[in-house]
Amino acid sequence: MAANPHVLAIAFILSVLSTQWMYATAQNLPLFACDIDKNPTLKSFSFCDASLDIKLRVKDLVKRLTMEEKIGNLVNKASSVDRLGIPGYGWWSEALHGVSKTGPATFFSRVVAGATSFPQVILTAASFNETLFKTIGQVVSTEARAMYNVGLAGLTFWSPNVNIFRDPRWGRGQETPGEDPTLTSKYAVAFVRGLQERDDGDKNRLKVGACCKHYTAYDVDNWKGVDRYHFNAVVTKQDMEDTFQPPFKSCVMDGNVVSVMCSYNEVNGKPTCADPDLLKGVIRDNWKLNGYVSSDCDSLDVMLTAHHWEKTPEKIAADALNAGVDLNCGDSLRFHTEGAIKGGLVNESVVDRAVSNNFETLMRLGFFDGNPSKQIYGNLGPKDVCTLANQELALEAARQGIVLLKNTPGSLPLLPSAIKSLAVIGPNANVTETMIGNYAGIPCQYTTPLQGLSASVKTLYEPGCLNVKCDIVQLDNAKKLAASADAMVLVMGSDLSIEAETVDRVDITLPGQQNLLISEVASASKGPVILVIMSGGGMDIRSEKENPKITSILWVGFPGEAGGAALADIVFGRFNPSGRLPMTWYPQSFVEKVAMTNMNMRPNLKTGHPGYSYRFYNGETVYPFGYGLSYSSYVHHLVKAPSLMLIPIDKAQVCASSECESIDAVERVCRNLVFDVKIRVMNVGEMEGSHIVFLFSSPPPIHNAARKQLLDFQKVVLDSQQRMVVSFRIDVCKHLSVVDEDGNKKVALGEHVLHVGDLQHSLNLKI
Repeated sequence: MAANPHVLAIAFILSVLSTQWMYATAQNLPLFACDIDKNPTLKSFSFCDASLDIKLRVKDLVKRLTMEEKIGNLVNKASSVDRLGIPGYGWWSEALHGVSKTGPATFFSRVVAGATSFPQVILTAASFNETLFKTIGQVVSTEARAMYNVGLAGLTFWSPNVNIFRDPRWGRGQETPGEDPTLTSKYAVAFVRGLQERDDGDKNRLKVGACCKHYTAYDVDNWKGVDRYHFNAVVTKQDMEDTFQPPFKSCVMDGNVVSVMCSYNEVNGKPTCADPDLLKGVIRDNWKLNGYVSSDCDSLDVMLTAHHWEKTPEKIAADALNAGVDLNCGDSLRFHTEGAIKGGLVNESVVDRAVSNNFETLMRLGFFDGNPSKQIYGNLGPKDVCTLANQELALEAARQGIVLLKNTPGSLPLLPSAIKSLAVIGPNANVTETMIGNYAGIPCQYTTPLQGLSASVKTLYEPGCLNVKCDIVQLDNAKKLAASADAMVLVMGSDLSIEAETVDRVDITLPGQQNLLISEVASASKGPVILVIMSGGGMDIRSEKENPKITSILWVGFPGEAGGAALADIVFGRFNPSGRLPMTWYPQSFVEKVAMTNMNMRPNLKTGHPGYSYRFYNGETVYPFGYGLSYSSYVHHLVKAPSLMLIPIDKAQVCASSECESIDAVERVCRNLVFDVKIRVMNVGEMEGSHIVFLFSSPPPIHNAARKQLLDFQKVVLDSQQRMVVSFRIDVCKHLSVVDEDGNKKVALGEHVLHVGDLQHSLNLKI
């Protein structure tokens, strides 16, 4: 039966009008409580009085709530309390590297069609630029606030991911700042401050709420049948304190993050969301979290169905609340808290604590201060999202992160005037969504590698494979293009089908027949061959590294919306590459002999475990942590550093003789134990460039300490032949301490070797 065209037309018009109404509603109705303009009676409630102390306001609110209303505000889809003028609130928004479409509290529409998509975190971390980390956070929070003001986002964003990228196979390593605790901690603090800190400097108020996740020792998603829901991370006290915990500690104590999210996995036999020592003991009592603890999504249900931690959901709810969880992403606390209370498993006072922490967070965000249009960020809106300045920052972040891994003299940079045609080949040469990785939003626009390169020279394009899995390789056309062009750019690597959340790799070689495609077209090429690896984790590309026909190699991570433009700027010499690898690139042999489930950072001669990361692994690498080339060369000269530091101790110290290997890093020992290291660095190249000055230390070989550890870093910009003195303030107990086998911080006595580039300097710590 044919449809009546007039009926269809009317239905279409009604559909359009309905859609426009929804958008208009979203644009005009951000969620907020205490709308005194609409309900003047709310003015009499203390919790709506923004002039009062927030804790007093929270206390006033909580005492007015029924138990049912309290329980309804323990979950991410928080219930409304209509009688008090409190709407429902969605806690789950994401902003890992831009406002994300992941999370039900954030969405895009014709009002705001997209947001600035910065490079995936692993590439931004490769810039080693703390200022950039914070600036990105500031831009993301501005766009988030702008979207909140038109009803398209919440105010709480469950980012950043500060887990250590321990194993190269981990699919979520792309979300992290890498394998090093110092870099990860510095990234976490800077990004959190960028997200949270307000322009008016009010430290008790928040621009948006950040969340450091996934606490803790979480870095297995799905490897050879072992998944994150069933995995028990067996971690030594030593590894916990000197590797897995430092980024979270920095988040809370230095970044003042408002939330920490506990993870799916068990740690040493106990689910993290049910561990009072990890939650109440460490986060709340030791680190003094000012905010709320959230569970990962449905992790309470995982505790019941996967870990079989308790036999009933009521006991699970009680364990989580008693351990220190305040907010449940999921519905376990909504459905089972009342039963837990009635069964005597949890006290009502514990529920009051949890809901108070949640409401205090919302009050710090201004959610209870009435109409947001009258508040500090009330003028933000769609005009402040995807601005030219924000998009330029995304481009700059990609430029600063891209790492030059190989460069034969005469290869890069290419001169556009000398290139009549450029062959662009590879399955990642003209991709869009691959460039933004996971936990991404809808970008303002895309510039693919092909588009970026085509803006400067004539290009000839051939994908070579149907996709990155490269099961079928199409060599003939690719070889013809390579043979006819003056130069070639090969864009290879992975995508979210290879490495992502719930997708860990089994091997770390280039997928499918990518190696064959690379070698064949490189052999056919008559000019420079530039290999570009687009990936989250490292790849075993030793054959490409050693192939003389491949003249340059670049790693571009997942470079964000402007990745193609950033690549072109480096290829054609408009930007001098300065990125350094934030993780070790291992050979395939490493993953063939190391189980991903082995959480031990340190090597074990008895088992043959070689250890993880540059700090403990001493085997063959494809490229080491911190590696990266430039179009310029830089030289370092030591200007100032002590050779001896004397540590005063008293008779109360456990060890008071000159034969001690270490002493406890306690306050009375560590007070004022600081010194300066000054390094003069000079750009001896012909091109202006940015240079990362790394300060490493090799401590004495005691307590199974790291071979080498990053103390600090700075990024400087130098013109050709310009020199600059870079200063580091070193705190002995913070920077030069080690962690013993029982997880205690110690000042290691004896010779510490400081490293800056090729420089080495010996420093002795003595009693």
